[in-house]
Amino acid sequence: MNEKPAAAPPAVRTAIEVRAIAAEQAGQRIDNFLIRHFKNVPRSRVYRMLRKGEVRVNRKRVDAEYRLAEGDEVRLPPVRLDVSAQPARPSGSLMELIERAVIHEDRHLLVLNKPAGVAVHGGSGLSFGVIEALRASRPRENLELVHRLDRDTSGCLAVARDRATLTALHALIREGGMHKTYMTLVAGSWQLGSKRIDAPLDTATRRHGERHVRVATAGKQSVSLFKPVQFFGPLATLMEVDIPTGRTHQIRVHASFAGHPVLGDDKYGDRERNAELKAFGLKRIFLHAHSLAFDWPGSGVPFHASAPLPEDLAAVLDALGTVRRRPPRRR
Repeated sequence: MNEKPAAAPPAVRTAIEVRAIAAEQAGQRIDNFLIRHFKNVPRSRVYRMLRKGEVRVNRKRVDAEYRLAEGDEVRLPPVRLDVSAQPARPSGSLMELIERAVIHEDRHLLVLNKPAGVAVHGGSGLSFGVIEALRASRPRENLELVHRLDRDTSGCLAVARDRATLTALHALIREGGMHKTYMTLVAGSWQLGSKRIDAPLDTATRRHGERHVRVATAGKQSVSLFKPVQFFGPLATLMEVDIPTGRTHQIRVHASFAGHPVLGDDKYGDRERNAELKAFGLKRIFLHAHSLAFDWPGSGVPFHASAPLPEDLAAVLDALGTVRRRPPRRR
């Protein structure tokens, strides 16, 4: 007797749908909105929808960073859903790593000292990041990223524990009320003193399929405040950087624009100097989100969180300091 072929897994094809954004949904990024709406759709598919213009907001194409406003009309394309698929979960080791990284917790906010090498969210070939791991370990909470860090950047990352906090902090960021300070090591001896770099950035350019940010007069206003902290001869300078605005790759592009690219940066940096610094143990971009400070909206109560330099970056400074203190060779 012939066996019947296995039945195909049940699937549902959604219809075109138009959603009006309510007040409580405003302020979130379109990619996060889509990921939550299409729960059984791979993230890669969600980002492909955006790249191809399948998703429209007020009949226009938008990129993944677009923040929804109350009253926006979002056109959702038809998508084939595998309703039998069980959603994958982050590994226990990732969830444990991220929970150990929490350095502040109250009823409204989490702040993590994000490890380098961990993305803040899945996508671009990665299934899971910080936010997916936190949601898996805290399934009863409504967790949302307040801001982002590049995958190889370490340091302070804020996560809201409710929608009201997320909306309030996003408004604070737009008004320039959140102060984010970074520590970075740049190439060469910085001789510009404390320097304000006010150079607009175009964040929409892509090269070989990857985002490539550049200084452009038609770009978005971007301000970085650079302050030298420690000099390592002609090799490098340790800098403190405040960013009143938070554009993609802002510090990296502004540092390069000033003639002192961030060391370890393989996109906007100096290849020869990066290779030279490998001898001092630098294996990644030297960029660390050192602190986060603001006054809570409504109450005005000050908030501050900080994360020390991780061991790998501190070891690079130690190695550079040893070289700097060596006496000159006798001829």
